[in-house]
Amino acid sequence: MGNGEDTGRVAVEVLRAPLAARTWREFGYLLIGLPLSTLYFSLAVAGVSLGAGLLVTFVGVPVLAGVLAMCRGFGQVERARVRGLLRVPLADPAPVRAAKGGLLPAVGALLKSGSAWRHLLYSVVHFPWALFAFVLSLTLWAAGWGYLLYPLWFWVIPAFTDQPGLQLFQNDDYSFYLDSPLAIVVTSLIGLAVTLATPWVIRALATVDRVLVVGLLGPSRLDSRVTELEADRGVVVDTAAADLRRIERDLHDGAQARLVALAMDLGLAKEKLAEDPRAAARMVDEAHGEVKVALQELRDLARGIHPAVLTDRGLDAALSSVASRCAVPVRVAVDLPARPAAAIEGIAYFTVSELLQNVSKHARAGSASVDVWKSGERLLIQVADDGRGGAGVGAGSGLAGLTERLDAVDGVLVVDSAAGHGTTVTAELPWRP
Repeated sequence: MGNGEDTGRVAVEVLRAPLAARTWREFGYLLIGLPLSTLYFSLAVAGVSLGAGLLVTFVGVPVLAGVLAMCRGFGQVERARVRGLLRVPLADPAPVRAAKGGLLPAVGALLKSGSAWRHLLYSVVHFPWALFAFVLSLTLWAAGWGYLLYPLWFWVIPAFTDQPGLQLFQNDDYSFYLDSPLAIVVTSLIGLAVTLATPWVIRALATVDRVLVVGLLGPSRLDSRVTELEADRGVVVDTAAADLRRIERDLHDGAQARLVALAMDLGLAKEKLAEDPRAAARMVDEAHGEVKVALQELRDLARGIHPAVLTDRGLDAALSSVASRCAVPVRVAVDLPARPAAAIEGIAYFTVSELLQNVSKHARAGSASVDVWKSGERLLIQVADDGRGGAGVGAGSGLAGLTERLDAVDGVLVVDSAAGHGTTVTAELPWRP
C-alpha cells in the first residue's frame, strides 16, 4: 500500500513539474544568467587584463582593486537572483573594511580580501557554465513543448510552404515528413516525454548554479566561524562578568557582612572582658557561631566558583555531591572512559548543578536522574525528573542563559518538557574545547 502511494505521488509530481512555479523560476534564472554572466565575464577579464598590464606602474594596483570591488557588486546581483528565483536564503559575505580610512588602506583591504577574489573567480568561471545551461535548458524546453503541441501547429507548414510537414530526412531519392497521423502522434508523445523530463534537467542545472553561488559568493566558513566566535566571546565575557558580580554580591551581603559583625562583637567582648567576664564569654560564644556560619558561606561560595571535589575526584564524585544537596532523591550514573578537558568538566558540573537547582525549586518532582556518558568526541548529559513539566527556554529563563553558555563552547541544550509528564534536559558538549 505504501509503495503504491509513493508511486502515485511521484507520478503526480512528474506530471505537475512542467507547470510548477519552481520550474519556471529556475528556467528564468538560467535564461537571465547568460546575458548577465557575459557582462560579468567581459568586464572582469577586461579589467584584470588592464590592471595586470598597468602593474609596471602603480596605477595597476587600484585598477585591480576596482575590478574586485566591481565583482563584489556583481555578487550582490547574483545573490538577489538566487534569493528571488531559487529561494535560497543566502547571507551576504562580510564587508571589506580597511584598518584606517583613506584610499590606500581600502585598496589594500580589497586586494587582501578572499571574498573579493572569490567574486572575481565566479565572474570568470560562471560564463561557460551559464552558456551551457542556457543552451541546454532552452533547447530541451523549446523542443519539448514544440513537439508536444505539434498537432496544434503542424498545419502552418503546408499553409505557408510547399512541404506537407516537418522534414526529418532528405536525400536524392527519398524524403521523410511528419505529416501522417501516426507520425504526428509519435512526435507529440516524444514531445511529452521531453517536456516531462526537462524540468528535472533544469533543476539539476539550477542546483549547480546554486552550489557555485553559495560556495563563491556567500559568506565563507572562516568568516562565519569568526562571527560565531565573536558572538560566543561576547557571551563568555557577559557570563564571566555576571559571575563576578554574583561573587561580589555574595561576599558583600554574606560572609563579609558576617565578618564585619564578628569583628564588632569581638571588640565589644574585649571591652567587657574586665568588667563583665560572663557577658564577654557569651559574646565570644556567639562570635564563634558566626565564624562557623561565615566559614560555611565561604565554602559554598568556593564550591560555586570551582569545587575542590571536581578537581580532585572528577565528575562522578562532584555530581554525586551536588545530587546529595538536591531537594528530591537523585540517581547519578556517570560512564566516562577518562576525564574530559578541565574547562568542559567545569561546564558540565555547573550545567548539572543549575538543572538540579531548577528541579528543587520549580519541578515539584518526586525523583530525578543524572546520566553522563561519552559518544564519539562529545560529552552527553541528561537530567530528567518526574515533575510537572512545562519548562521552556524562552527569553529571560534560566534555561535560556544555560543555552547561551553551552553555545559559547559549541554545545547544545535540548529540552523535552511536556506539561504533566516531567522534564528531560539533554546537554551535548565537545569532549575537548
